[in-house]
Amino acid sequence: MAHSGTDLSNAVWRTSTYTNGDQGDCVEVADGVVGLVPVRDTKWRSGPVMVVGATAWAGFVDGLKSH
Repeated sequence: MAHSGTDLSNAVWRTSTYTNGDQGDCVEVADGVVGLVPVRDTKWRSGPVMVVGATAWAGFVDGLKSH
């Protein structure tokens, strides 16, 4: 779910804990956006950002943890 116009100027980006040292295939997520989780490619920080609802993101992460 994309939210065009979402203000990410105060977003605090963090790299996935699964990132290896060479910044390979990985994502970053941003904190500080109420109710949303912005996601971007670590290798292309100036590229597009996918914005996901916080509830959907939590379900996604829980699903990953169970596998």
